[in-house]
Amino acid sequence: MGPDEFKQRFGRPCEVIARAPGRVNLIGDHTDYNEGFVLPLAVERHTRVFAARRDDARVRVHSSAAGETIEWPIDDWAASQFPHWTSYIAGVASLLRQRGARLNGCDLLIQSDVPLGGGLSSSAALEVAAAKALTCISGEALDSNDVADLCREAEHRFAGVPCGIMDQLASLLSKRDTALLLDCRSRAYEHIPFALVDHIVLIIDSGVRHALAESAYAKRVEECNHAVAHFRGLNAAVRSLRDVSIETVRAQMLQMPPLVAARAHHVVSENRRVQAAAEALRRGDIESLGPHMAASHRSLRDDYEVSCGELDEIVSSLTAMRGVVGCRMTGAGFGGCVVAIVHRAARESIQAGLLRRAGELGKPAWATLETRAGDGATIELA
Repeated sequence: MGPDEFKQRFGRPCEVIARAPGRVNLIGDHTDYNEGFVLPLAVERHTRVFAARRDDARVRVHSSAAGETIEWPIDDWAASQFPHWTSYIAGVASLLRQRGARLNGCDLLIQSDVPLGGGLSSSAALEVAAAKALTCISGEALDSNDVADLCREAEHRFAGVPCGIMDQLASLLSKRDTALLLDCRSRAYEHIPFALVDHIVLIIDSGVRHALAESAYAKRVEECNHAVAHFRGLNAAVRSLRDVSIETVRAQMLQMPPLVAARAHHVVSENRRVQAAAEALRRGDIESLGPHMAASHRSLRDDYEVSCGELDEIVSSLTAMRGVVGCRMTGAGFGGCVVAIVHRAARESIQAGLLRRAGELGKPAWATLETRAGDGATIELA
């Protein structure tokens, strides 16, 4: 359908088709920009970009989700003039040109079933798919780290979100039936088997949408930087919160502003939880993930303060249900989704319980998505 729609809209065939998945993070949130550890997997929801070259130095993009076609001079995009979703495309295109890529304009069709603003990294899926498509039609050879860096810079400079590297690398590097243990400092990674048989990954959408560029996300980054400065004053070798032990954080809690201390405590303790969860997966011990996920949610709620009432209600409801191994908010927070690992046999009763609880609260039904660990981004010639 995509190639046919592209030809109908732009009057010629597309040249390449790029696909990039969203991701759900099992554990390890707000650790990536602190050079820590994360444990995501790619969801079976994707953004697809159908692309062809132009030679008039213009970018023309149609988004099926937004239902609009936007066009701009390739070197003259401005946040004040164009819808926010175009920032990811404009950033990737502009940065490629700054690298010397032979990109003299393009037509793009974007189709996606990754929920927007839902904490499943729709922005990284769009950036990565666009980068894969544009590098292909421009003949630019970039490896996964180059693409991830390009996309992160686009998000920093054009979308205004000081994100880490997890979402981009998860979209690029994920592998079917595995979870991706990623060291966000060295970028070393391990595909840990995660082919579930008796369990499923269930994602529950709170319905609360976040706008990270306008939220407290940047404030959390700043608070972590203040914490790093404090610990570097004690030890010049400290480069990030990755370098600080939980014992040191606890010993210094009263020596820092309370918010800064709480943010540091979350990041350092979350790194430990990621490592413990990864070890449980290596053993094939799915049940052991539960306590780590519960502790992660409490830390994100209380120390990092990025949860919200709807997320907490979903977690509380799930925790009381039989068949739930573990659950937590996932992603940057301020809305978005909860991720749960549940027994396959209990799926229907759990979904019914969530529907009943939403009704008791007078809220619309929380949408649920079952997923398995999927593959990372791909590119193909049309």
